[in-house]
Amino acid sequence: MQKNFTTSDGAVLAYTDVGQGPALVLLPGWSQSAAMFRHQIEHFSATHRVVAVDFRGHGRSPDAARGFRIFRFAADIMELMKHEKIQNATMLGWSMGASVLWAMIDIFDTSFINKLILIDEPATVMRQAGMSDEDILNAGALFDAATMIAIAEQIKGAEGAAARGAFLDGMITKGIPEDLKAWLLQENLRVNAVHIADLFVDHCSIDWSDIFTRIDRPTLVIGGRVSHVNPRSQEWIHAQIKGSQLVIFEEADGGAHFSFIEAPTRFNEVLAGFLAEQ
Repeated sequence: MQKNFTTSDGAVLAYTDVGQGPALVLLPGWSQSAAMFRHQIEHFSATHRVVAVDFRGHGRSPDAARGFRIFRFAADIMELMKHEKIQNATMLGWSMGASVLWAMIDIFDTSFINKLILIDEPATVMRQAGMSDEDILNAGALFDAATMIAIAEQIKGAEGAAARGAFLDGMITKGIPEDLKAWLLQENLRVNAVHIADLFVDHCSIDWSDIFTRIDRPTLVIGGRVSHVNPRSQEWIHAQIKGSQLVIFEEADGGAHFSFIEAPTRFNEVLAGFLAEQ
């Protein structure tokens, strides 16, 4: 069932709510949509209540006047869960969606989480002041502040669509079907360029390195061998979260940034195994 929810500051979130059973909440990445999870929605709605959310201004959610910040997105998801009377759920965050979960943990602790799945998100996207070379590798930082700002300006400019296309090219495997790649870009370009650039800066600027030792729920960390996010960063996050599990998908298993849609059968097998554990 397709639903809409209005947040406390007037933004409208579109979301899918299908199936019955334990709640499984799916949060997509920066500029992408809940439609990315189409294979997981179909598969896991047989055993779970699956809620897949389009963040404000993303996917089917209409643009919003304000609030393109990670902590506002975190508040949005908590408000939606309360609206749907979901006290706790298995929470899956992919890319920026994982950062939204980390913000939720920072504010609300882990009481709303049953199990946690974190997919291919570095501890910080931007190199932070005072980081050593080893810190940068462990965190998975991709670029410095000047580069981040330059990318944001590109996104806002006349060549913004091309910049976003080039960004996507670095996140997929070489063998991805052209029609799938075109669809991913189409979903990306649905988001207002100025708002998505502002969100990019906010998202990239935050260092989440101190969050992971606070996570006390069963956790699965997923990375990709050929992802633009260095798998070492996923290994480091795994090492910080006591008792967590780690899976690094190889290139043949869609092991870039979109493993759940490039190789959904393999991804769903891994996720189903984790969900079935007591």
